[in-house]
Amino acid sequence: MVTLINSKEEYDNILASNKSVFVDFFADWCGPCKMVGPLVEKISETNPDIKFVKVNVDSNPEIASMYGIMSIPTLIAFKDGKLAKQAVGFMQEADLQKLADTSK
Repeated sequence: MVTLINSKEEYDNILASNKSVFVDFFADWCGPCKMVGPLVEKISETNPDIKFVKVNVDSNPEIASMYGIMSIPTLIAFKDGKLAKQAVGFMQEADLQKLADTSK
């Protein structure tokens, strides 16, 4: 299950309280984001040890600016609250899984 982030406080709490976090930065108008979203949802179902979240960059520009996000989708894996790996653009399911694994 992927959680939609509604505030910076909620985002900060999730990063602080989960060992492994995978973040999908997206926008509703972004074509590649619409393609990668269902794949992120799919891998979230087989990785219960990772917290999957989505951040709408239009609704949460403060969070996006923390990472200098200029292009979307941007996908970031966090391990113990620290950025482990980041990727930009559409990715196939296997590549998304490899990225998510870096958060473990």
